[in-house]
Amino acid sequence: MSDCIFCKIVDGSIPSYKILENENCYAFLDIFPANRGHTLVIPKKHVKDVHEADAATYAHVASTAKEVADLLAAKLGSDGTTIFQMSREAGWQTVFHLHMHVIPRWDNDGLHKPWDIAPASEESLIDVAQQITK
Repeated sequence: MSDCIFCKIVDGSIPSYKILENENCYAFLDIFPANRGHTLVIPKKHVKDVHEADAATYAHVASTAKEVADLLAAKLGSDGTTIFQMSREAGWQTVFHLHMHVIPRWDNDGLHKPWDIAPASEESLIDVAQQITK
């Protein structure tokens, strides 16, 4: 897609800090990092989001994200990893080319969960489960 910033990174018309590349995916440092080493993993072909991706494309991105997570942990000595994949505006996606965020984590790094953890009521769980499985 000619106006997609991530497609331009893949074709080399916009520079990036490449971390890893394989036949299907390209991984590069996020220029707005949540933490040191924050890397984006994208499919080389343009796919808007998880809902438009076929299973094989999503599998390539996920397996490459795992490879990147292991690489970052080994090279940066992080204590953990957070991986996010956000789709559509309501899901916090801002660049509309499928991507996974691989974020190295350190104890007490100041990052926090994006929602407060609270238990759902049994009634709510039953309602949602019935709606999904009908």
